[in-house]
Amino acid sequence: MASERETKKLVANNKKAYHDYFIDETYEAGVALHGTEVKSLRMGKCSIKESFIRIENGEVFVYGMHISPYEKGNLFNKDPLRVKKLLMHRYEINKLQGKIKEKGYTLVPLQVYFTNGKVKVEVGLARGKKLYDKREDIARKDMRRETEREFKVKNLN
Repeated sequence: MASERETKKLVANNKKAYHDYFIDETYEAGVALHGTEVKSLRMGKCSIKESFIRIENGEVFVYGMHISPYEKGNLFNKDPLRVKKLLMHRYEINKLQGKIKEKGYTLVPLQVYFTNGKVKVEVGLARGKKLYDKREDIARKDMRRETEREFKVKNLN
């Protein structure tokens, strides 16, 4: 069925989250937005680098998600750093709330993207990395980069 194929257009990616946290599980959530915010997202003007997610009164909110004001939106534009509500199923929210009460877990937005015309946020259930874990990751990346470089040099000769 070609018509039911999901098209995913990436708007924003949070690379810093993968550096600072171990991502254990991911969830997809919708976002309650206004019209001009959606238009701005379609133009790719979004940042989630400094954003975080909280659960309050059984509802999920994303803080610090910056959506630039739409140029032609004038008085309809909302505050770029407005707190936005995430739309998730009740059982998912309850499961996340239980996990967050455990030591060291937090919720982090990983990606903002369009799926079939709707704005979605990929929410990651994350544990914080210690400094030595980050160093280990950097060392692993350097080794991989070095072996790729050596491989490239061998194949050129």
